Amino acid sequence: MQLTLDIPDHCFPSQQDTTTLAQKAKLYTALLLFQSGQLSRGAACEFAGVDIYSFFAACKQYNIPVINTDADDLEADVMRFNRLHPL
Repeated sequence: MQLTLDIPDHCFPSQQDTTTLAQKAKLYTALLLFQSGQLSRGAACEFAGVDIYSFFAACKQYNIPVINTDADDLEADVMRFNRLHPL
């Protein structure tokens, strides 16, 4: 799919080239969609056109957690593991 955006010149006064601007827009959109749960990590990387390490670095830069497991789910997983693999 291709999407065309009209962006006023005054929004980006530094005169960045359109390729760089498009890459940043794709990354920021992927970060937002990942953070809101609409894209998985893999889909967000594909959307942004970056590898997982670059995506994780961007997540870190913007304080976006890459693992969204709450404490109750984690505790249940540990208990289930312990039942299946007793010491």
